[in-house]
Amino acid sequence: MLEIYERLTSALGLDVYGEIELCHLQREKGRFKTTISTGETVGIFLERGKILKVSDALISRCGRVILVTAKKEEVVTASTDNWNQFSKACYHLGNRHVKVQIGEKWLRILPDHVLEEMLSRLSMSMKYEKSAFIPEQGAYQHIKNHEHII
Repeated sequence: MLEIYERLTSALGLDVYGEIELCHLQREKGRFKTTISTGETVGIFLERGKILKVSDALISRCGRVILVTAKKEEVVTASTDNWNQFSKACYHLGNRHVKVQIGEKWLRILPDHVLEEMLSRLSMSMKYEKSAFIPEQGAYQHIKNHEHII
């Protein structure tokens, strides 16, 4: 089993040995076991609290570079040409602390009939598909041990 304890800032110019396809929940974990594209088992032992990003590079103890990719998941992609309706949809999803991926006049969520009905009432057209789900990480994700300043 390959063991990974370290992430690299980039795989640019490195010989990539394999890819690790992860869903959004797996990318949030620091410790788990899975299989890479070569069929080998890999154990991930990373610093907790740091989310893996799509295209992150990991390096195994034996020096092999593994690239993180996004696994396709069942999602709902909602879109509109109306910026006002789009803004309202983002506001209401954020108010519910829903994981959401945001593009230009489109957003993507995990299937949820209550949220889908809300988006429908906001005149968003919906498409059910399997796609990479890369939700926004939140305003404070990049800040380690952030403090509130008074």
